[in-house]
Amino acid sequence: MQTIERLNHKGEGVPDTGAPIPRMLPGEVIDDGRIVTPSTDRVAAPCRHYKSCGGCAMQHASDAFVAAWKTDVIRTGLTARGIETEIRPIQTSPARSRRRAMLHGKRTKKGAMVGFFGRGSDALIEVPDCQLLDPAILEALPFFEEITLAAASRKAVVGIMVSVSENGLDIDVRDGKPLSPQEQLEIAALAERHKLARLSWDGEVVAMRLPPTQNFAGAKVTPPPGAFLQATAQGERDLSRAVAEAVGDASQIADLFAGCGTFSLPAARQAEVWALENDEALIRTLDDGWRKADSLKKVTAEVRDLFRRPVLPDELRKIDAVIIDPPRAGAEAQSVELAASTVPRIAAVSCNPVSFARDAEILINGGYVLNWVQPVDQFRWSSHVELAAQFTRAHMG
Repeated sequence: MQTIERLNHKGEGVPDTGAPIPRMLPGEVIDDGRIVTPSTDRVAAPCRHYKSCGGCAMQHASDAFVAAWKTDVIRTGLTARGIETEIRPIQTSPARSRRRAMLHGKRTKKGAMVGFFGRGSDALIEVPDCQLLDPAILEALPFFEEITLAAASRKAVVGIMVSVSENGLDIDVRDGKPLSPQEQLEIAALAERHKLARLSWDGEVVAMRLPPTQNFAGAKVTPPPGAFLQATAQGERDLSRAVAEAVGDASQIADLFAGCGTFSLPAARQAEVWALENDEALIRTLDDGWRKADSLKKVTAEVRDLFRRPVLPDELRKIDAVIIDPPRAGAEAQSVELAASTVPRIAAVSCNPVSFARDAEILINGGYVLNWVQPVDQFRWSSHVELAAQFTRAHMG
């Protein structure tokens, strides 16, 4: 007999003896892999693919349990650093709203199959009734099979990065075989027939019927193929609202790790923005979006590696607020410089509660107050959780 004591960071059950066990919940008693005493938080998984697919980890738990657990992951990370603050109720994206995903495809004896890998394996699982993906992606599964036949050799597996845009699907095929000129024409015709916005091959555009635009609070951008995009439209709105609240009425804003303008362009409705990002293609996208938008204040877009060359306190003297949204590793070096600055407000966005807590401790030790944290769950049924937070200089309260 084993009793599940807690969940680890992957959402696996940690028993009193033995290795972690997937799809278990605290308090459950297990006997030789069989649940003897189920948790009252256990529910029937809403997706018929759940047992075989590796795309979700938490469909066996009630929504209330998952919300509380993800909130506690954030709280635990902060508590480990001695930090206490208001943690707001989590905002969770609805089912079937995932607008960006990496699928995989491979050829079979009868044709092709497309889906997600099984949990901890290289077995590909078809997911025609996925409860996570946007319906527009599911409707395109027959096209993904056609593109797999064109892209994959007999034994290779190809990646299919797909995003939902205003003008249709934006697809970047990864690790596909090289296309001859004739094959490019055939692929372009296929994309036209399925009314894709854009089809790319390892980042190179093969066909574009219409620009695959994304709308950031009225400013429209066309990201490079495969570029980062918030996983759900609802999650993007939740994070953007929190960022807007955190920066307040600032008139001079610096957006660090700005991407292609998710937060910069909405902020430019009220403030001049200095946007910094290491990826030149993303900065070009951001700048183009600003130039084509109406009624935005000035946005200065700059290519800069903030890990190697963080923004220094002297450069922030005229800045009223900073937005910072680093990768999972966080932004330790940049946080040190922010802690030494006099910027009144910081809006922090993070996809990693552990690195966020580390960076938050740096800011607090430098004289900032962590006023609140807003958890955002746009990776529904996974173990991932994101957050936005507001820091202010201590004298501001």
